[in-house]
Amino acid sequence: MLLWLLMLFSCSHSHEADMSVREAESVVAQADSLWHNGQMYGVDEGDSATLAKAYETLKDHSVFSTLVLGTSSRGTYSHACYHYGKLLRAKDDPVAAMQAFINATHSHTRDYHILGRVYSNMGSICHLAGEYQLSYDMFEKSADMFLRNGDTLNYYYGLNEMAFELAEQGKKEETIRQINNITTNCNDKFVHRKTTETKALLYRNIGLYDSVINEINILQKQYSLQPHEFVLKAYAFWFLGQPDSALFYAKCIMDLPNSADQDKYNMLYILLNGDSTLDTEEIKALSEQRADLEMDKLVPIHKKHAVAIELLEQDLNRKHKYIYFTLFSIISSILLYMLVSYTKKIHKERTKQQEVLRIFQKEQSTRTQSRQQEIEEICVAIRNDGDWQQTINWKDYEKLCGFIDKHVFFFAHRLKDKKVLNEKEIRLCILVLIGGFSDKQMANYLYYAEKSIRGIKRYTAQKLGTNSANLRQFLLQMLVSSTNH
Repeated sequence: MLLWLLMLFSCSHSHEADMSVREAESVVAQADSLWHNGQMYGVDEGDSATLAKAYETLKDHSVFSTLVLGTSSRGTYSHACYHYGKLLRAKDDPVAAMQAFINATHSHTRDYHILGRVYSNMGSICHLAGEYQLSYDMFEKSADMFLRNGDTLNYYYGLNEMAFELAEQGKKEETIRQINNITTNCNDKFVHRKTTETKALLYRNIGLYDSVINEINILQKQYSLQPHEFVLKAYAFWFLGQPDSALFYAKCIMDLPNSADQDKYNMLYILLNGDSTLDTEEIKALSEQRADLEMDKLVPIHKKHAVAIELLEQDLNRKHKYIYFTLFSIISSILLYMLVSYTKKIHKERTKQQEVLRIFQKEQSTRTQSRQQEIEEICVAIRNDGDWQQTINWKDYEKLCGFIDKHVFFFAHRLKDKKVLNEKEIRLCILVLIGGFSDKQMANYLYYAEKSIRGIKRYTAQKLGTNSANLRQFLLQMLVSSTNH
């Protein structure tokens, strides 16, 4: 009896759905054709709403045919997931894109090429969220799919993406080992170009700035540089204390039409802090441009990427597999949904508010870490400057405070606002924040006896409500907290 009901239901459903399914499959075929020609359905040709409808139709049909008939249009549906996910990424919706890609991995398709591209996109979303280890895992899955498909070229591209994520984490030995594996076994010059770029990123992250410039120069002799490669070179010159060269490449990045917003944001820092010819109005305009980029573009998209990562992590943590449901279980689920829908409606807004708060707190933590790293980089640059006293106007107190305020987020002004420190105590706090100075050196710079410097530091720390052992961390936390408001 149950079998008869299933067959009757399936015949009725099939008759109604055949037309829409055929139309959806036709849309996916068009999307495939455009893809093979280097174009995107919904951008270059076709309508995004049409692709969305095809995706939903094939998703519903895939679920129905799998549960009721024991079959599914796996290949077509996985392609629909891929094309729709790519379109959603292009429209800055990584959350929905991630869900589409996750659905592709659940389609049970044996199209390993499309799965390789799906996992590659998932890896890219993880990278943009700063989840480099998770990104590595997704690129590893992507490379494995390409290898199972016999696509060795994309396999080596996938290995380089894995190396890139290792480089982002500053894992020198693992990165070099992976790159050597690629260059030994693959002769493709474009793959080698990507490995050179990966090495440049690694050297930047471990502080070998001369090596960064050397690797980018190798690329520059053979190719036109991409914006992110200019960024690596600008960073290297900046940390080598060559602001003129850093400014040159920073300006190039700002002028390139395809520069990423994150790259522009980073280069605006170099323009603001390295160009001494800027007048007050120009500084204000650049500062506002940097702030607008952060709040209008970078922060919102970072929040979206964070939610996308949550989706992926939830999917990866699931322990259960797909199971086949009987018609009775489907009806039971529908009845259960009707019973709890009212409760869910009430709970929905509360959950949404909690999610927004959680994302905000996570973003706040990310921004704090970013600002702290920025302050530390400024301090390292001062410490490594052979003529740092001249650079920061150490001997002229007012000019010193002006320099520190301009480059270290109004640090001197914030100390003065405490109204408990005198000039020498403020100078001491500046030296402590910069770091790397012995008690003897600080005593010489402040014209104190070496034996008395520890007592002065202790007294200054007490005025600020801390102790001498924690003074630098206290100053750094005070500065980071103030710059987050």
